[in-house]
Amino acid sequence: MIEDMKEMIIKECVPILNNLRKQTTTSTTSENILTGIIQNVNTISQLSSFPVTIKNATSFQTANQHEQRLRQLISKCYLRIGTWEHELFNITDDSILAEIMKNYKYAWKYDNSNYKAWNAYAILNYDAVNYFKQQQQNLDIFNDTYRILIAKMICCTISAVKGLFKSIILSKVKYCLQNTLRLLTLLFEYGQYHEVYEAITEGNRTVPIEVWLYVLPQLIARIDSSKPLVNKLIHHLLIDIGQQHPQALIYPLIVASKSIVHDREFAANRVLNNMREHSHTLIHQALIISEELIRISVLWHEKWYKGLQVALEQYSTNRNISGMIETLEPLHATIEHGSTTVNERKFLDSYGNDLTQAHEYIRRFQQTRDQNELIQAWHLYYQVFTCIRTQLANITSLELEHISPRLTINCQNLELAVPGTYEPHKSSITIRNIQSSIKIITSKQRPRKISIKGSDGYEYVFLLKLHEDLRQDERVMQLFGLVNEFLLTNDETRRRNFTIQCYPVIPLAPNNGLLGWIAQCDTIHTLIKEHREKACIPFGIEYTYAREKAPHYDRLPLLNKVEIFQNVLNSFEGDDLAKILWHKSSNAEIWLNRRSNYIRSLAVMSMVGYILGLGDRHTSNLMLDRISGKIVHIDFGDCFEVAMIREKFPEKIPFRLTRMLCKAMEVTGIDGIFRMTCEYVMDVLRKNRDSLMAVLEAFVHDPLLSWRLLKNNNNNEQQSTTISKTSSHLPEQQHYQSHLSIINEEDNEHESTVGEKIQQQHNQESGQVIRAVEIMNRVREKLTGNDFHREQPIDTPTQVELLIQQATSHENLCQLYIGWCPFW
Repeated sequence: MIEDMKEMIIKECVPILNNLRKQTTTSTTSENILTGIIQNVNTISQLSSFPVTIKNATSFQTANQHEQRLRQLISKCYLRIGTWEHELFNITDDSILAEIMKNYKYAWKYDNSNYKAWNAYAILNYDAVNYFKQQQQNLDIFNDTYRILIAKMICCTISAVKGLFKSIILSKVKYCLQNTLRLLTLLFEYGQYHEVYEAITEGNRTVPIEVWLYVLPQLIARIDSSKPLVNKLIHHLLIDIGQQHPQALIYPLIVASKSIVHDREFAANRVLNNMREHSHTLIHQALIISEELIRISVLWHEKWYKGLQVALEQYSTNRNISGMIETLEPLHATIEHGSTTVNERKFLDSYGNDLTQAHEYIRRFQQTRDQNELIQAWHLYYQVFTCIRTQLANITSLELEHISPRLTINCQNLELAVPGTYEPHKSSITIRNIQSSIKIITSKQRPRKISIKGSDGYEYVFLLKLHEDLRQDERVMQLFGLVNEFLLTNDETRRRNFTIQCYPVIPLAPNNGLLGWIAQCDTIHTLIKEHREKACIPFGIEYTYAREKAPHYDRLPLLNKVEIFQNVLNSFEGDDLAKILWHKSSNAEIWLNRRSNYIRSLAVMSMVGYILGLGDRHTSNLMLDRISGKIVHIDFGDCFEVAMIREKFPEKIPFRLTRMLCKAMEVTGIDGIFRMTCEYVMDVLRKNRDSLMAVLEAFVHDPLLSWRLLKNNNNNEQQSTTISKTSSHLPEQQHYQSHLSIINEEDNEHESTVGEKIQQQHNQESGQVIRAVEIMNRVREKLTGNDFHREQPIDTPTQVELLIQQATSHENLCQLYIGWCPFW
């Protein structure tokens, strides 16, 4: 090890010394100087004196014109020594920590513009804070050791804050996302200590306000912090952002202002009220856009259809009368407030009398408990339910003037920027108008496709979604943006154009938002369906064949499942995707280019998805770009391997690499571009693991998202999500019965007492902390090659090979739920 270090010192330092020696009269070669200095260095500790020895040994150290280069050389030496010590030794030893800290300090003192020195210093202190935090967790707060650890934590936090701000200033990247997120983590955890608060306040004066634009989701998530100093600092930051970049802040702030948590709503409205002083028109316009987009995302017809469906299940299956009434009352309250649009007036004309009469029967039942009243009510409700179902099936588009006259009349030539387009220091692309016709996408949730014309003359197309929290997708896009930066700064990955397709994600409410429309893309599911219809091939032929061989396939023991699964694969070619790529290409050159792009994009997201723990990659969550051939992933609701820990149909695979995907590759299959791309990308991810860990740590500890990570909380939701997504693949009746069983489980839960609820909240918070630690440890294992728990960390090619084996294992694939389409 020491000999390797000596060689590295000479290799790094000789070019610098040669540069300096050209301008001096010394006859001694640079290599002779260095060799003479380090020939007696035999231990790591002796290396610490090496930079000082260089300074004393060189004959040109006093020349002013050479002093700066000499200081840079010495800074690099101290940084290299500190880095070696950091990698070789454990920071749990105070003396080792102090020694590493000393070398990093010398590194930035000799060269104050050395980004790597400041960054290493900041990360060392950041790691030390986390270590001290773990040490004090099980100690009594009155214990002397606890107080000593708190003092150390505060000291290291202040040093980390100083280093992070300096790193952000010196970073070649315009705005250093990972270090900004580390700063926020320290602010949220330790900002209540006055010394830390002062350090962050002082450091904030040295960086441009634009630094915080890229972490607005994280700032907004803590807007209602219970720590006064933290709350104060976040409030001041948001006020400053609102003054200089109101367009960037307006959408996320409006989402927070609609929170059902009072403190969060109040904090958001404080900032909004401040912004009204200088951006009143902008806020007024944003509120109209937000409210009306939420209105058009679900019509009264859809709201009542969904509500009656749930109420019917509560009434007929569970006999949960109180639950049924609780479901129906908000719906009746909606129509009692009156209509404001043409569509709502038509609804009342068609169903108003029946619903009012049914509501009267429900009220009589509540007074008399006469079951006949309930039967009469449901006679009317069911009649309305069947009529709405038929009507909805025929509605494929909507006219804006019928569903939201305010958007038609009041939303022309606005000051408000088109969602997702704002960039600092550039002219805002404002909303000119919204297209009058809105298309309804045929799926379970019936999202809308809307088009907004910008002041630049271009059309900006979005998917308006309801009943989905898009804030997690928004954080995932942050991560993908950072990964793209890493891929573009690496020579090999940049030359091959390895990037992830990103798109705007703009939450409008906690369960509603806009997704940037990915043009010229179709889901794999849609492409295969169209291809088989043209070829007169039954759409679910593999599943039908499996059912013929084993009617209760899902209940079979594993060995029998594998046997049936392999039998199905041997009976069908599974080359649909390969044929699609060929048939949709006008010549061989275009086909070859598309196929290469397809393989590369699939490999990039396989590796990134594995690190993120991305699950539920069924064929409706993978899209294919018709022009470039690139694979685009959508729907990032299942992260951090939650799909692997669900109760029903847990996933066993790290990413989707089924037979159909492999057959669409080159003649060598996965042993070509795919494997090479995986290795390049995984190597980049592992080299940048500290930055990725910083982003993912902020992700995991986000209070708006952390509830998803709990195993118990996730099970019901995940199962419901899984079943809903299989609706296009499974027979309708089977899907309906499965849906009923899930709702039954949820509705049969007993009401908790106040004491039980408090205990549940405490257990939930503890569970979130434990789960967060588990997740971060798992991500760290993946990024260090320890994910397969070998005696030694494995190298990148071995890691990729093992992952491919897992992803293509028939034993793993046959256990997936049928809607995931493992046969494809």
